[in-house]
Amino acid sequence: MTPSTILLLIIVYFGILFYISHAVSKKDSGNDAFFKANKNSKWYLVAFGMIGTALSGVTFISVPGEVGAPSGEQFKYFQFVLGNAIGFVIIAKVLLPLYYRMNLTSIYGYIEHRLGIYSYKTAATIFLISRTIGSAFRLYLVVIVLQRFVFDFYGIPFAVTVLISLALIFAYTYRGGLKTIIITDTLQTFFLVSSVFLTIFFICRSLNLNAFEAFEEVKNSNYSKVFFFEDFISSKFHFVKQILGGIFVTIAMVGLDQDLMQKNLSCKNIGEAQKNMFTFTGIFVGINIFFLSVGALLYIYATKNGIEVPTDLVTGKPRTDLLFPEIAFNHLTLIPSIIFLLGLTAATFATTDSALTALTTSFCVDFLGMDKAENLNKPNVVRTRHFVHIAFSFLMFLVIIFFNAINDSSVVGMIFRVASYTYGPLLGLYCFGLFVKSKTVKDKFVPIICFLSPAVTYFISENSKTLFFGYVFDNELIIVNGLITFLGLLLISKNATSETRF
Repeated sequence: MTPSTILLLIIVYFGILFYISHAVSKKDSGNDAFFKANKNSKWYLVAFGMIGTALSGVTFISVPGEVGAPSGEQFKYFQFVLGNAIGFVIIAKVLLPLYYRMNLTSIYGYIEHRLGIYSYKTAATIFLISRTIGSAFRLYLVVIVLQRFVFDFYGIPFAVTVLISLALIFAYTYRGGLKTIIITDTLQTFFLVSSVFLTIFFICRSLNLNAFEAFEEVKNSNYSKVFFFEDFISSKFHFVKQILGGIFVTIAMVGLDQDLMQKNLSCKNIGEAQKNMFTFTGIFVGINIFFLSVGALLYIYATKNGIEVPTDLVTGKPRTDLLFPEIAFNHLTLIPSIIFLLGLTAATFATTDSALTALTTSFCVDFLGMDKAENLNKPNVVRTRHFVHIAFSFLMFLVIIFFNAINDSSVVGMIFRVASYTYGPLLGLYCFGLFVKSKTVKDKFVPIICFLSPAVTYFISENSKTLFFGYVFDNELIIVNGLITFLGLLLISKNATSETRF
C-alpha cells in the first residue's frame, strides 16, 4: 500500500470522527458533558468502547510481535490477561460501589475524604504524571510506524507528525470530552476488533488454511505455549508471577486510574456500571486470545515466506513490534493493509483521546475545583477547561519529542516501566484507606512516602538476584511497591476521627 493511500485513509478516518464529535457536542459542550457525559452513558457502549482504550496501539503491534520473540514468550501474556480478568472483577465488586456511593467526578476525591488534602493532591499528581508518560509512550511507538511507512515518504519531520496527531485528537475532543469519546471509542473499537478477525482471515487465506487447520497449525507450532510453571525464582514468565502481576496491575492501573474509571462513572447507576465491567472483562479476554493468535500466524507466515523481523533503523537490532506492519503493508494485498491501518489507528487514538480527556478532568477537578458548587457557574470556566486541554496536549507533545531525542529503546522502556511504578503508591494509599479503618495519616508526610516508595522498589528490583537468592521480578513488582507505601503510611498513621472512617 502506497503512502498516499495510507494518508488518504487517515484523512477519511478523522473526517468521520470530526463529524461524530460535531453531532454529539453541538447541543451540549459544558463541563458536565465533558467530565461525566451527563451521567447518561449506555453501559453496553461503555463496555465495548473501553476495549479500544484498554488495548492501545502498543498492544496491537507488540503483543503479536512478542509471540515469536527470541526470549521465548509465546502465549505467556495470556497468563497476565487471566490476572487482568480477576482484577476487573475486584474493581467491579469493591471500587465501583465506593465511587458511586460517594458520587465522585474524580476518583481521588476518596483520598481527600479519607486521608487529607496532601494525600489527595499526591494521588492526583501520581495519576497526571503516570498517564502523561504512559500515553505519550504509546502514541510515540505508533507514530514511529506511521513516520516510517508514510510521512518519511513526504519528507515531513517527526515533530510535525506528532503535532498533527495531537492536534487532530484535540480538535475532536475539546468540546464534548467524555460525551464525545463514548461514541467515538465505540466506533474505534469496532475498527480494532474487526481488524483482528479480518487479519486472521487474510493471513489464513494466504497460508491456504481454513479455521480448523489454522488452529492446528498454531497449536503445533513453537509459539503456542500458554502456561509456564518452570523456574519460579529466576523466570519472569512463571504462572504465579504473571497472575499476581495481572491482578494488581489491573487494580492499580485501571481501578485507581481516572482514565478508565471516568467512563464507568458516566453510567446511570452502579448496576449498569458493574454490568459494563463484567461484559468488558469477557470481551477483553477473548480479544487478547485473538491478538496472540495473530502473532503466531504472523511468524508462521514470515517463516514460510522468508520474511525477516525488521530491524531498528538506529540500533540495527530486530524489533518484533515492526513485524505486523511490515507484513501488512509490504506483503499482503491492499484490503488487509487497509484493515491493519484502521485497527492500528483506532487502537492508538482511542487510548490517547481518552487519556487527554481524563488528564484534563483530573486537573480541572482535583486542582481547580471545577466540580465544587461555588465554581460551577463562574464565568469562563469552560474556556479555562479548553486551555487545560491544550496544555496537556502540548505537554504530551514535549514528552514524545523527548522520547525520540533519547532514541534508545532500552532507556525508553525503562521510562515506561518507571511510569508504571508510580501506580504502586496509589495501590498503597487505597489499601490503607480501605482496610485500616481505625487510623488516618499525618497528611503532610504522605508525599514523602509516595516519593520514596518507587525509589526503594527500583532498588529492590535492580538487586533482587542478590537480595532474594536469584529471584527476578516482573509485573508483580507493583505489589512490593504498594506494600512499601502501605507500611510507610502505617509509620505516619494516627487514630482516625469518625468523619474520616469511610
